[in-house]
Amino acid sequence: MPRANPSRTDPRLDLLLQGRLHDPFSFLGLHQEKNTCVVRVFFPYASEINLDTADGSEPMQRIHADGVFEWRGARAPSPYLLRVTEDGHQRLMHDPYTHLPCLSDFDLHLFNEGRLHQGYRVLGSRQHQIGEVDGILFAVWAPNAERVSVVGDFNRWDGRVHPMRARGASGVWELFLPDVASGALYKYEIRNRDGALQVKTDPYANEFELRPGTAAHAGSHNQHVWKDAAWMKKRAADDWLHTPLNIYEVHAGSWKRHPNGRFYTWRDLTEHLIPYVKDMGYTHIELMPVSEHPLDESWGYQTTGYFAATSRYGSPDELRRFIDACHRENIGVLLDWVPAHFPQDAFALARFDGTALYEHEDPRLGYHHDWGTHIFNYGRNEVKSFLLSSAHYWLSEFHFDGLRVDAVASMLYLDYSRKEGEWLPNRHGGRENLEAMAFLRELNIMVHDAFPGALTLAEESTSWPAVSHPVYLGGLGFSMKWNMGWMNDTLSFMRHNPIHRCYHLNQLTFSQLYAYTENFVLPLSHDEVVHGKGSLLARMPGDTWQQFANLRLLLAYQMLSPGKKLNFMGSEYGQGAEWNSGRELDWWQLGIAEHRGVREMVRDLNRLYRDLPALHELDFSPDGFTWIDCNDANLTVLSFLRKGRNGETVAVVLNFTPVPRHGYRLGLPSGGAWREMFNSDSHHYAGSNIGNGNGLHADSIPWMNQPCSAEIELPPLGCIVLIRADA
Repeated sequence: MPRANPSRTDPRLDLLLQGRLHDPFSFLGLHQEKNTCVVRVFFPYASEINLDTADGSEPMQRIHADGVFEWRGARAPSPYLLRVTEDGHQRLMHDPYTHLPCLSDFDLHLFNEGRLHQGYRVLGSRQHQIGEVDGILFAVWAPNAERVSVVGDFNRWDGRVHPMRARGASGVWELFLPDVASGALYKYEIRNRDGALQVKTDPYANEFELRPGTAAHAGSHNQHVWKDAAWMKKRAADDWLHTPLNIYEVHAGSWKRHPNGRFYTWRDLTEHLIPYVKDMGYTHIELMPVSEHPLDESWGYQTTGYFAATSRYGSPDELRRFIDACHRENIGVLLDWVPAHFPQDAFALARFDGTALYEHEDPRLGYHHDWGTHIFNYGRNEVKSFLLSSAHYWLSEFHFDGLRVDAVASMLYLDYSRKEGEWLPNRHGGRENLEAMAFLRELNIMVHDAFPGALTLAEESTSWPAVSHPVYLGGLGFSMKWNMGWMNDTLSFMRHNPIHRCYHLNQLTFSQLYAYTENFVLPLSHDEVVHGKGSLLARMPGDTWQQFANLRLLLAYQMLSPGKKLNFMGSEYGQGAEWNSGRELDWWQLGIAEHRGVREMVRDLNRLYRDLPALHELDFSPDGFTWIDCNDANLTVLSFLRKGRNGETVAVVLNFTPVPRHGYRLGLPSGGAWREMFNSDSHHYAGSNIGNGNGLHADSIPWMNQPCSAEIELPPLGCIVLIRADA
């Protein structure tokens, strides 16, 4: 009587069929059991399987009706292939359960220590080769899962077919799948400890299918050949503290669109956006988040793919080509990056393995009520590895020139937008998020060390000290910080009827009390033209002429004040309507003289800012700025000097009333001939053309604490820039 097959009664067989086998390699694949070699495979849709070796082909025995097959022999059949028959078709396959672990213990150690800065080269899905066998290596962190499987269009999305190997205490699961084609769609099926099943997208995936699908493409990798070596060398050598930085903030989906409403692709933006930005004289483009996200209306700020460029605008390599083309035109590219929070979507990071893995379990630490999102657990080492690797990925793999870090204030304060009782204090009883502070410092150290010349810019709206000071001096280490106080005060002042502005001049002068405590960027961003606020133009008071004059004055004041610059698309020509991400900008308005005038002025201002060292070299130093008069509230006129490192000086005068000031005496630092370099009221900009086109002569008449002075013509709601005639 033949002996019963012991595999049929092995408890691991039932666990495999139930999708509960924690260690599939202990049962599947090639094994030596006493004096017998055993090969077991699981193909629930196969009608028969043959084992092909150099000696021929032998049928495998079906040991369970649900698709478990086995071969037994005296010698190991190595190497071997599986000839699988499904639905009447045969295919030859390698057995994925014959390979040793692929991930190094050292990489896993770094990951668990929070020091793996290139996690995208370890986790996710990567093209891989073992010997002469090509395939995809999958790896995912899910420490509290009972079982994790790769599912995709290569296994009918059946989580029983390809369970993964657990890498011990690291919490990482891996599986090398031979013969899977690059680009195949996949996800992970995770069985929680309570037995519930969920299907998750890969946190480390590099490319996703087009929404509304949420599956990742396996093995996506960089095939672009970079041609920006000259730019990267120049960037590394640049003294960014003393060079111009003038950022054009762009939402790629609504800058322009095709007539049928279809998005511009990266190819389209290469053809149209780059020449536009170069012609306008901006130094950088800042892309609002282009990491993968499920909902257009989130503008990218609810990220689900921290290592994937969104498929909305083309492939990752097409984004690389866009950035490469920018660099070859001497235009830098910054990425809006969102490490502050992530959405609740069930297919993504939220409760990834059935537990609060990337977030906090306690909603008082882990949930944003304002945005309906989860807060990252910055104290967890593997989360730090994830976020630091994401930053490294964009800077390394896409050559971005820096990161604008979103919502930093929400990261720093445990009580951010929370009422009493809705938050938990830190271990010292304070409201500071100590783990977020440590993470941000590590981020900035990594970026500045690994990517010379790359910038980090913090959107931080509070008075948190030393945000842009080096870590070794006790700061957070950012290159620069958005000056939200300047923005709020300036826009508030500009909304006042000019007749009342004399009572509020301190809103413009107050910023000089703190202007050099940080390396500030002066932002007029997308946040100022949404949510019912209206466009910048619509927020200006007065009739149509005054609105345009006020807007020109606002933009001139921003460009001529100390600090680097950022403006959102559309503001450069005075778009009339509030920004709507669902359609392109109102480019038709350039058919109107006043809108064209704003754009011409911005173009000239951008060049003036770039070409005059006095307007950018000492942006972060009090040595670069001196008030001429900040107290002329009666006439509501401000005047100041901007200075360069070589002593070059320009005078800036701004009239915030619609009344021209004839014969206005202005103090100047030296006598002789001066000339008007810029006038926001020029007829070229659709202004009234009041100015000093014939030149000026400064006499030795002390005025406004200056040794000399001149009588000038000051246009209504206008700004002029004066420079010595011999400069």
